[in-house]
Amino acid sequence: MQTTTKPRLSLLRIIEMNIGFFGLQFSFGLQQANMGPIYGFLGADEATMPLLWLAGPMTGLIIQPIVGAMSDRTNSRYGRRTPYFLIGAIICTISLFLMPYSSALWMAASLLWILDAGNNITMEPYRAYVADRLVPEQRSVGFLTQSAFTGLAQTLSYLAPTLLTAFVAQDVLDDNGIPVIVRIAFIIGAILSISTIVWSVWRVPELPMTDDEKELLREKPLTVKATMTEIVDAIRDMPKPMKQLAVAMLCQWYAMFAYWQYVTFAVGRAIYDTSDPSSAAFREATLTTQQAGALYNFIAFLGALALIPIVARLGARMVHAGCLTASGIAMLMLPGVETPAGLFVLMLGIGIGWAGMMGNTYVMLADSIPAERNGIYMGIFNLFIVIPMLIQTLTMPLIYNPILGGDPRNVLMLGGALMLVGAIATLFVDAGHRVPREQKLMAG
Repeated sequence: MQTTTKPRLSLLRIIEMNIGFFGLQFSFGLQQANMGPIYGFLGADEATMPLLWLAGPMTGLIIQPIVGAMSDRTNSRYGRRTPYFLIGAIICTISLFLMPYSSALWMAASLLWILDAGNNITMEPYRAYVADRLVPEQRSVGFLTQSAFTGLAQTLSYLAPTLLTAFVAQDVLDDNGIPVIVRIAFIIGAILSISTIVWSVWRVPELPMTDDEKELLREKPLTVKATMTEIVDAIRDMPKPMKQLAVAMLCQWYAMFAYWQYVTFAVGRAIYDTSDPSSAAFREATLTTQQAGALYNFIAFLGALALIPIVARLGARMVHAGCLTASGIAMLMLPGVETPAGLFVLMLGIGIGWAGMMGNTYVMLADSIPAERNGIYMGIFNLFIVIPMLIQTLTMPLIYNPILGGDPRNVLMLGGALMLVGAIATLFVDAGHRVPREQKLMAG
């Protein structure tokens, strides 16, 4: 009943409803581009550094399924998902503002826990909001638009410190050793985090709940016991395609998390011949890596838009396998680069892979889950992201020296191999098939 009464949205409205995702992903981009260097500036050891990234997977593991289930059961005057957007955005804003003032590793790591908690409170209700608001045939446009905003936001967040060097020299440091340009970039992120969310929920508010949906909520009270029971039931009843995605998700997210942690250190060795985070050469490597990150995110932004008709024609499964293959090849080649120009060329593959990761998997997921459980399954699906991150965080300190030779370039080689395995695993997922032409005509 909900599908038949749900209005189709114009492309402009779909864009406006995803502007909040821009602010959210600007925050994530700042983490990806700067937390490794920040930990390095504050004296972190390379081998055990992944443990300082534990905040992301742990908060996602705990918070997202619970928040997803709660948002399915919420019926407030502000909507079903909106309260979670706003609470999460406020937490993100405060944490982003404080992060560059960290005076010690424990402070930076603690603030990352709080920041990731805010991001996770916002993330899955936001994805469920998109699935709620759009008719089924518009969901691929919605999620790939979301992926495009991810690319655009992270392009700008990665590029922000470089752009700020036009006003402040990169070697001007705060008392804690963190460059002033990094502090200013985080303040910009704090402002965007709250303002973009408010814009989206104001311009494209949630639809009023139908009588059937309200009746269903009355049968599903918002209590701790009911929420936990719902999570257990949803995991037990998980659709087969969702289970099949687990292997591909394990490979791609282990690889990408390792990439974010170690790419700056790998570039430092490969191009600038340095492993000293306090050196001017390492700060130069940091800016080069951020420029490369901006480029791959811009490619992801354009790629996500280009993927919309390609996914419609070929299906999300085949397209995603191709995206992961491109990313895997680029990661395998990256340790051999000797110039920034060579690094930038490889960002084409990384960007295509990132566009697929942020869009295609959610197209496959949305096609296989019941609409009344969008929130909880989006939250549970996040476990397929955070558990690989958690595994990577706990295993990397064990293998970094004895197996990978204490060299961050070998971490990227491992990531590339895993991306290729993930591409093969994607081909065995029973979702995201090519839609027959007759069915597309009927949907239109």
